Amino acid sequence: MTFSKEFKEALSCLPDKEKDKLLFRLLKKDKILSKRLEFELISPSTVEDQRAEMEQKVEEKVKHFSDRFYSLGYLNMDIRYLSGEITEHVKVTKDKFGEASLNLLLMKEVLKHNNKNIINTGSSRQFSKLGVALVARVYRILILIEKLDQDYFIEFEDHLKDLGLLIEDNPRLMKMCISTGLDINWLIQGNIPEDIPEHYKYARAEGYLSARNY
Repeated sequence: MTFSKEFKEALSCLPDKEKDKLLFRLLKKDKILSKRLEFELISPSTVEDQRAEMEQKVEEKVKHFSDRFYSLGYLNMDIRYLSGEITEHVKVTKDKFGEASLNLLLMKEVLKHNNKNIINTGSSRQFSKLGVALVARVYRILILIEKLDQDYFIEFEDHLKDLGLLIEDNPRLMKMCISTGLDINWLIQGNIPEDIPEHYKYARAEGYLSARNY
């Protein structure tokens, strides 16, 4: 949304008390903006502190819902919910490194605790929904890492390899990766193609990332 010069001037001429009332009224309707301002203006913690807290939360929550595994559908819902918390962290802190590292951690923890559940549980239809969602997440993680300064890559290398080996140990998920064009060697060998966004776009355009096609 753009604002006219006249509107901006009129707002700047409002009394300070009136501005404060309007600001607080708007902040009540925008949770992310209010949390971002609170973080930027008064929080004693750094982005790294917030990221470390989020890492602990991811590990604890994945273990919690994995210990109480019920179905592939519920697992998918739990992953989406926790992914939403990561997204909120990124919007509040503008943590671009954490956007990649936390989502990578989420995928690793999910497969570490649930590979057996994914392999042995659920119908083909139930797995296809989860499998497509997981593969799409891996694609997006690779895109996020590729966007970062290459000096950061060394910090992801071992974790990408771990994730690749976890996928390799899951025949169901490995088959899904092959079907969608996701080369696990990109993870295991630490060799993300520069045109990874194009690979992702192609997979989506061809319907490979739609559960209805499996």
